[in-house]
Amino acid sequence: MKLLQKRFVRKTPFNFPQRAYKLASIDLESLIGQNIQGVILDLDNTIVSEDDRYLSPGAEAWIEEAKRKGMQFFILSNGKRRYRVVAWSERLGIPAISPARKPFPSAFRRALSRMRLSPHQVVVIGDSRHTDMLGAWLVGCSSIQVATLPHPFRWWEKLLGKWVQVPYHAKHELWDLDPF
Repeated sequence: MKLLQKRFVRKTPFNFPQRAYKLASIDLESLIGQNIQGVILDLDNTIVSEDDRYLSPGAEAWIEEAKRKGMQFFILSNGKRRYRVVAWSERLGIPAISPARKPFPSAFRRALSRMRLSPHQVVVIGDSRHTDMLGAWLVGCSSIQVATLPHPFRWWEKLLGKWVQVPYHAKHELWDLDPF
């Protein structure tokens, strides 16, 4: 049994947390200190709620600060509303692929190629284990899971709950989304 467990444990040289409550709580200096030069971001329920009701507190400022420090970004979204992904891509100044068909590695590899970075130089940040974290693992990137912003849950999210996402706690701050 121990041999089987060791086979599936992925060791990482990075010291940053594998979970963070929100995007803005991730320490940029820690990422930079671990030679992370790029970030692949999920859009829905990581930066903005899927129903466009809430914005992750401090997300836009965090992204701008990271860009000033030389980090590259790419958005991968499984969202079906392509126009929405394009609008957020333009607002944030980050290229995007939609639909990304996460967790399949193709979009992750395209993002890595366009950033001209190797997997060990990039961290994937998203809210879902079954798309963002699994996709990162499949291409060899490290990942950080954030709590999912409040949104109308689909049947499979209700069924799988804590196994795929970490819920955003009601007592924490949420920002209402300002219109484009």
